[in-house]
Amino acid sequence: MKVKKALIPIAGLGTRFLPVSKIIPKEFLPLGKKPILQHIVEQALEAGIKEFIFVVSPDKERLLRDYFERENEWLLKILKERGKKKEIEILKSIPKLKMKIVFQNFPAGDGDAILKAEKFLKKEPFLVMFGDDLSFGKESFAKQLVSAFEKYKKPILCLYQKEKKELGAYGVPKAKKIEGNVYKILDIVEKPKENPPSSFALVGNYVLTPEIFGFLKKTELQNGELILANALKLMLKEGEEILGLKVKGKWIECGTLEKWIENFKIFA
Repeated sequence: MKVKKALIPIAGLGTRFLPVSKIIPKEFLPLGKKPILQHIVEQALEAGIKEFIFVVSPDKERLLRDYFERENEWLLKILKERGKKKEIEILKSIPKLKMKIVFQNFPAGDGDAILKAEKFLKKEPFLVMFGDDLSFGKESFAKQLVSAFEKYKKPILCLYQKEKKELGAYGVPKAKKIEGNVYKILDIVEKPKENPPSSFALVGNYVLTPEIFGFLKKTELQNGELILANALKLMLKEGEEILGLKVKGKWIECGTLEKWIENFKIFA
């Protein structure tokens, strides 16, 4: 029941970042000197992940492979000739990943993206990290979730406390405290307009078990999309246990231009 694989869906269109996202996927926008995606990958590695499955649109495959699999020999040659040792070390610090790529040719929801990767994940638990959510602090959200999963052996969601006025923009769980920072999830309400069932927003980090694939296949589409939260709600309705972990640290959100600018300042 060790969590050794991470699923990272990055097939989105990035429409909130147009026009720059026409040529640079939002996952490769910088936070400090590193792309958002490198921070996410490094946090997964910190959590003990050994293999990555990326769900991508076809136009992102080459960029992904160029960044995490291939050396830029031409650039390295020039840097060596110019004695740029520091810059060479920076390039060499980019993680070289054991990874597989799955295509999502049309954006049909986060649940669809996860279902696309079933063949690589149907026998073991896995970490899910979406391409615009990461954390800042002593221990990453990913590491906290993996540690909690290895203790409780149940699917576990990432809970982050927010002010009531902010919760209307997020999925909000109804949750009952079990012990410490661990909660039993009773229900999930998407973007509650009033009376949110808790003070927690759901972060795009999860540890899921292979059972999720069966529930995704049974979940009805919503506006033409397969939504992970709806599959989780179906799991709860059918008596499956799902836990939540109130995480420590700061949530770094990069899903909108405004959030990215705000959090860029932290890393800068």
